[in-house]
This record gives sequence, C-alpha cells and structure tokens, in this order.
Amino acid sequence: MTHPTIHRTVPLPDEAATVDLARRLARALGPGDLVALRGDLGAGKTALSRALIRAVTEEDAEVPSPTFTLVQTYDTDIGPVWHFDLYRLSGPDEVTELGWDEARAEAVLLVEWPDRLGPLLPADRLDLTMTFAGPTARQAELTGHGAWAERLAALELAP
Repeated sequence: MTHPTIHRTVPLPDEAATVDLARRLARALGPGDLVALRGDLGAGKTALSRALIRAVTEEDAEVPSPTFTLVQTYDTDIGPVWHFDLYRLSGPDEVTELGWDEARAEAVLLVEWPDRLGPLLPADRLDLTMTFAGPTARQAELTGHGAWAERLAALELAP
C-alpha cells in the first residue's frame, strides 16, 4: 500500500527564518508525531530543534544538543518532547535501549539521523531536510508522509 506524500520547500535566508519555521511547526505538533531531521553536519537540524523546543517551553530554556547523550527529554506545553541524535548509533537495536517504545507512545519525537531507525521509522511522519543555500542561508525541504501529507498541505509555513 502506498502512503500519500506532499513536498514543500521553505527558504531560510537567516537564523530568524529558521526560528520562525520552528515556531510554526511547533503549533502543529502533538503526542505521537515524529519529525525526521536530515541534513549534513552544520546544516541546522539542531538549531531548528532547539528553536522548536523553546517555542513550546521557554524562550531562554537550556536546550543542549543530544549528540553525546543521544536523547534529551523535555516537559512542554504540547506534552513530552524527546530529541534524539542517532548519529553515533549503528542501528535500530540500540534505539530501543534509549526508551524508544515509551517515547513513541507518549511524546513528540524530533529525530536527527533517522536512517539509523531502519524499520522503526514510522510511515506517518514529517521528514525535514536542511540544506545549505549560502554562508548563513539554509533551505528546508519538508515531506509529509501518511497522515502528515494533509497536515503539511494545510500548514502555514511562511510569514
């Protein structure tokens, strides 16, 4: 069975545009949602995640990168948010040791390097790929899969 998909591109000329996109996405998220964050090192995955988490907690919240801890959890206005960085993992078996099943059942998941999930990557998800578009500019490619296709189509992504 094929799942519906929709693609949208959002230019991000500066960090303020990235923060704005993160805030708009935050308003659309709820428990059970997964945002799969892709892009080269330094493309802005963590910056977007940090802005999104601050949008649903506090503007000055401490939001460290989960690069070394592998996962950070937050109590937020939209329920628990789990921010995973799977770069250092070799595969899905290691993800389950991080509390994956609990997170999937109750939280919004932000997952950097989602390809490490293998078969654990759900069909209903939002893929967000960050690419370089200049020295400080980025571009976000968003793809809504399954239930996220309709949600992404209806989402206001630009000011």
